[in-house]
Amino acid sequence: MTAVERRPVVRPQIAAIRPRRVELGLIALIAIVVVSAYGLASLGQSASVPANIGPFLAWMLGLFFFVHLAVRRFAAAADPVLLPMALLLNGLGYVMIARLGGDVDGGSRLAALQSVWSAVGIGGFVATLVLVPRIRALAQYRYLLGVGGIVLLALPLLPIGVQINGARIWVSIGPINFQPGEFAKIALALFFASYLVDAGDLLKNRIELRDLAPIGAAWVASVGVMVLERDLGSSMLVFALFVVLMWVATERTLWLGVGAAMFVAGGAIAFQFFDHVERRIDGWLNPWADPQDSGFQIIQATYSMAEGGLTGTGLGRGEPDRVPFVETDFIFAAIGEEMGLAGTTAILMAFLIIIGSGLRIAIRATRPFEKLLAVGLTTLLGIQAFIIMGGVVRIIPLTGITLPFVSYGGSALVSNYIVLALLMRLSHEQRTTTSSATR
Repeated sequence: MTAVERRPVVRPQIAAIRPRRVELGLIALIAIVVVSAYGLASLGQSASVPANIGPFLAWMLGLFFFVHLAVRRFAAAADPVLLPMALLLNGLGYVMIARLGGDVDGGSRLAALQSVWSAVGIGGFVATLVLVPRIRALAQYRYLLGVGGIVLLALPLLPIGVQINGARIWVSIGPINFQPGEFAKIALALFFASYLVDAGDLLKNRIELRDLAPIGAAWVASVGVMVLERDLGSSMLVFALFVVLMWVATERTLWLGVGAAMFVAGGAIAFQFFDHVERRIDGWLNPWADPQDSGFQIIQATYSMAEGGLTGTGLGRGEPDRVPFVETDFIFAAIGEEMGLAGTTAILMAFLIIIGSGLRIAIRATRPFEKLLAVGLTTLLGIQAFIIMGGVVRIIPLTGITLPFVSYGGSALVSNYIVLALLMRLSHEQRTTTSSATR
């Protein structure tokens, strides 16, 4: 017998047990971290253990282990670190949101809403695993997904749309308010990935307008709608998604150069024709020129992170409420103030682990659609995290999008959990297919 023939065969059922054991251990450690952080935040504010520490522990453990059991049932062989890292970000974000506001009523209201959205997001995660048993089945709905994505983006332009803080990205239907653009990004990622499976090989050798027409029309329409809605952060995200997938599908670095040129040209045009873009760029370059208006948020966030230093002021001991919209756009600054460089580095490392796991899924994919989809979904999470963290520390102009899994908000949290579920499904299919192939 050869060395290959003597190698033991691992059955898919047995291989699926190992990642879930790793995942369970990580979830248990994360639960300890989150509960400890919740208690420390209360001690820092009122010098007393929170009265609801028991219900909080039961709620958090219930959600964490419910989603673990769901993964064990529906995607048992999936990557074991994706879900724990997302739960860590979600848990620490919840602790900061519960701590923000200063007064009990404000803090408890935000915390109650975020706890509900966390449960809804985990429910969306489980529902995605159940409703999408085979990821490649989504490719046959490519044009429906493309049209659906554009329709979702355009909904806020209808009478049901609501403008909040200068951006018309919300839809209000009765008592329900949500951002349809968060779910449109997922639909567009699926459309781009499925279309480029066929068009990518053609575009490797030649570039013809008829091959680019469908995907180009979808990209122009989606970015154009978001510009009309003044949602420049999301338009930047979809633009990056388009360029990255074109680069991966065609294996031509030309697309990176074209994308960079188009980005610079689009930024120059937006600077000339949109006042809010000009104000944000001016505030980025020199926030102290207008410290009471366009530069106020950036200046306060800079002071907050500087106050945190290496280890932070301590949970509940800082004053992050000085920063406007701290629970959404600037929660990274609040973490920097109370948890210091150590806390922000931990958040950054959690995102890097998620991105690395997503790219590993893409590298191991054997089918073009799965490979492109894994890259696209990872790009959505990675670029979004970079945009908001880079804006807070003034690497790039601030765009006003949320930090995935961490910031307060329902639509973004649910959509990010759906993205995570799709990556878990891709990972599960890879591992079970590989294990089956070795039998």
